[in-house]
Amino acid sequence: MALNYISAAEAASLIKHGYNIGLSGFTPAGTAKAVTAELAKIAEAEHAKGNPFQIGIFTGASTGDSCDGILSRAKAIRYRAPYTTNADFRKAVNNGEIAYNDIHLSQMAQEVRYGFMGKVNVAIIEACEVTPDGKIYLTAAGGIAPTVCRLADQIIVELNAAHSKSAMGLHDVYEPLDPPYRREIPIYKPSDRIGLPYIQVDPKKIVGVVETNWPDEARSFAAADPLTDKIGQNVADMKRGIIPPTFLPLQSGVGNIANAVLGALGRDKTIPAFEMYTEVIQNSVIGLIREGRVKFGSACSLTVTNDCLEGIYQDMDFFRDKLVLRPSEISNSPEVVRRLGIISINTAIEADIYGNVNSTHIGGTKMMNGIGGSGDFTRNAYISIFTCPSVAKEGKISAIVPMVSHMDHTEHDVNIIITEQGVADLRGKSPKERAQAIIENCVHPDYKNILWDYLKLTDGKSQTPHALRAALAMHAELAKSGDMKNVDWAQYK
Repeated sequence: MALNYISAAEAASLIKHGYNIGLSGFTPAGTAKAVTAELAKIAEAEHAKGNPFQIGIFTGASTGDSCDGILSRAKAIRYRAPYTTNADFRKAVNNGEIAYNDIHLSQMAQEVRYGFMGKVNVAIIEACEVTPDGKIYLTAAGGIAPTVCRLADQIIVELNAAHSKSAMGLHDVYEPLDPPYRREIPIYKPSDRIGLPYIQVDPKKIVGVVETNWPDEARSFAAADPLTDKIGQNVADMKRGIIPPTFLPLQSGVGNIANAVLGALGRDKTIPAFEMYTEVIQNSVIGLIREGRVKFGSACSLTVTNDCLEGIYQDMDFFRDKLVLRPSEISNSPEVVRRLGIISINTAIEADIYGNVNSTHIGGTKMMNGIGGSGDFTRNAYISIFTCPSVAKEGKISAIVPMVSHMDHTEHDVNIIITEQGVADLRGKSPKERAQAIIENCVHPDYKNILWDYLKLTDGKSQTPHALRAALAMHAELAKSGDMKNVDWAQYK
């Protein structure tokens, strides 16, 4: 059947108040842009008339400003899952304006399939090509696109000329069966392909194709500095006696610390060339692939700058056997992560002296971005590593505290904590031994005595010694005076 080409405004008009929409993409890579921008205009017009207009949004991870940002500002989002990085969205969530569900990224597609979040009315999918017989070739990310395409009543395709058709074949589209029929995912090394290079849909469900030329709203990260370089070097140096000499596939989170870590690993020639089995590939990994330091990259998205992405498209003959993009429930599959023996490296907001990690909430109540895929990898990794600077806000905040204000990753799942101060290997240690290792190796000098003094408040005999009245005193002092160093333990003796 012939494809129906329509405008972004016409496509947006198909979406009604109360609908749930499912989007392609994972980070701003590969996500819808044109239709959601028009949808915000509809919401603003309806609100001006005194009419309600809000929708639910299901995504693979974060999106760009043309989705999360513009729809938040238009107050068009009722419900959203599973992850975001947009400042306007974050503000709306923390003001109680959006019902935000922070979910492990590996679970998002299956929870939609299970019906936990309601019906998918419309899927909006960015593609570099779509065929009359219903083959949709994705762009720079996999996300939950296969699932929302299958479940949606209607599909809108954004055919984006900003993405080269050379991306065709980059994806490996595979959707597992649901229990009780699910089988093992047959990936035994990062380069294994197990699915199709496209999403196959009933062409009758494609109600419109919107032609666009809209580059990904790529995020650039701060350049490495002495602090992030030191964290990266600490990760590289701790390999002796910890990481097998043959090395293992690596997962790394997103951001400038992650880039610094990967750069340090790439520069260290005592580390053999390695593979990535991860959720996002950043600029640093593309550089390491070009240099031969990374042999293969399996991910859910190319979260790279637009000039880097264009370079990949131009050199696709080189990259085609070195990259693969998968749906998020495959890239983040706990089963595959544990079987491959992944080394996971993620970033903490704060950690406590026993190894529990907060990666989502500022002060325990304000959402930052979300748990993302860090839990998928941390719980199942061969070695799970968390990195962070030892202090923030010009030293007024210690990233190491007596008790985290919100817990995303428990002490049972966190193997190693690294700051610019050093490395605390927590494996094989009791809680008391972990506290000693973290305070001695990871805490900033301004806070070492403060945390040693906290331990003196406890009975010292319990399995996990805590002075419960004082456990969150550093957070309370920050809220009161703006500086954790002002904490006064005397009142808790």
